[in-house]
Amino acid sequence: MKKAYIVANWKSNITNSEANSWLESFDIKSLEPADKKVIICPSFALLSDIKAYSLKNNSSVRIGAQDISPFGEGSYTGAVNGKQLKDFAEYVIVGHSERRKNFAESNDTVNLKIKKAFEYGLMPIICVSDLEQTKALQEITKTSNNFIVAYEPLFAIGSGTPDTPENADLTAEKIKNIIGDIDVLYGGSITSDNINNFSKMPNINGALIGKASLNPVEFLQIIKNA
Repeated sequence: MKKAYIVANWKSNITNSEANSWLESFDIKSLEPADKKVIICPSFALLSDIKAYSLKNNSSVRIGAQDISPFGEGSYTGAVNGKQLKDFAEYVIVGHSERRKNFAESNDTVNLKIKKAFEYGLMPIICVSDLEQTKALQEITKTSNNFIVAYEPLFAIGSGTPDTPENADLTAEKIKNIIGDIDVLYGGSITSDNINNFSKMPNINGALIGKASLNPVEFLQIIKNA
């Protein structure tokens, strides 16, 4: 059975007190997914507490960040660099469409962030919305195979209307043809009702989940159904 990545992207949601309630409802202690790698990506403000909770409960859940500075240490006010992140996270989301749109991140910026993730031993979860963005990764991904790609079509993100599993699988296959036989996730309006339709596709290795991951009961059901 192929291993599936199930990644929660909380985006700019959930306060510290809300995170505690989420973790209690999620029942992190009972989660032992032998064939599923579960990764929670909270905001920077929550990384320390989520990491501590996971360690305290000896959980198999891994921690990821939602972004990384394209720079190292230094005079970069407001930036969080890879050296700081690696104390709390093993993964980092890079190039999400919301970063590209709302923060004007170019392909070049995304590649700089991927380079920093590699430099500090973090595994980037690289988001692409189309094959042109995938092609822009060809050079940087030659330097390491320690990365995951998440295909998130723009029309599906937060819309309640996902891509079809068949088209998502075809796109995942094309992504692998462009940059190598790596794990490709699907993201965009995933629920506990439709996750299995995607995870059973031969070229899809899991899912990047936004809105549905804010509900701990729903997210746990997604993991079980994947």
